Amino acid sequence: MIRKSIFAVGLVTLLGLFLFGRNVKSYVGTATGWARDSVRDSVPVAFEIDRARNMVKDLIPDIRQNMHIIAKEEVEVERLKEQIKQSDQKLNKDRTELKQLKEDVASGKEKYQYGGRTYTVSQVKVDLSNRFERFKTSDATVNSLRDILSAREKSLDAARQKLEGMLAAKRKLEVDVENLEARHKMVEVAQTTSNFTFDDSQLGRVKELVSDLGTRLQVAEKIVNVEGTFNDQIPLDAPVNDNIVDDVAEYLGEKPDLQLAEVKTPAIEAKTTVKE
Repeated sequence: MIRKSIFAVGLVTLLGLFLFGRNVKSYVGTATGWARDSVRDSVPVAFEIDRARNMVKDLIPDIRQNMHIIAKEEVEVERLKEQIKQSDQKLNKDRTELKQLKEDVASGKEKYQYGGRTYTVSQVKVDLSNRFERFKTSDATVNSLRDILSAREKSLDAARQKLEGMLAAKRKLEVDVENLEARHKMVEVAQTTSNFTFDDSQLGRVKELVSDLGTRLQVAEKIVNVEGTFNDQIPLDAPVNDNIVDDVAEYLGEKPDLQLAEVKTPAIEAKTTVKE
C-alpha cells in the first residue's frame, strides 16, 4: 500500500511537470499531502497504538536526563549556599576587626599594641585602609554570590516544575494509550459480530467469502426457478379443454353464449334435411 502511494505521488508529480508547468509546486504539495494521508490511513490502528506506547517510553531517557540535571544543580546550589555562609561568617569577623581598628585610630593614640606587638598610628591606618578595601571586595563578592544563588534557585524551581509536568504528561499519555487500546479491542469485538466486514483479518476475509458464496447461490436458484416457468414448445400430453369458453363464463357468473348455441342448432337441422 505504501509503495502504491509513493508511485501515485511520483505519477502526479510527473503529470504536474508535463501539464501545468508553473503550478508544479502546488500540485507536488497537494500530491505529497494526499500520499501522506493515504499512508497514515493505511497503517493499522494496533500498530499506531504500539508506536504511541513506544514514544511514551522514549520519554524516559529525557526525564532521567532532566532528573540528573536537577540533582546536579541541587548539589551546586547547596555548595553555593555553604560558600555564602562561610563568606558571611568571615565578613562578620572582618567587620568586627574593622570597627575596632577604626575606633582605635579615632582615639588619637600614637602607638597601639596587638598580639604582643606595638604598632604606630601610621601602621594602623595603613592596615585599616587595606582591610577596608578587602572588606568592600568581599562584601561585593558575597552580594554577587547571593544574586547568583537566587537566579540558580529560580532556574532550579523551573526545572523541577518542568520535570513534574513531564512526569504528569507521561502518566496521562500512558492512561490515554491504555484507553485507546481498550477502545480498539471493543471495536474489534464489535466487528467480529457485525454483518459488515471492516478489517483485513483472516476472519473478515472468510466472512466476506461466505457471504459472496451465499449471494451467488441465491442468484443461481432464482435463475433456475425462472427458467422452469418458461417453455417454448407445445406440450403434447396436455389435455385439451373444448368447453373453455363455457368454463370461463361459468366462473365469472355469466350466461352461456346464445349466439354460439344458435349457430350450432341450424347446422344440425341442415344435416338432418340432407339425409331425408
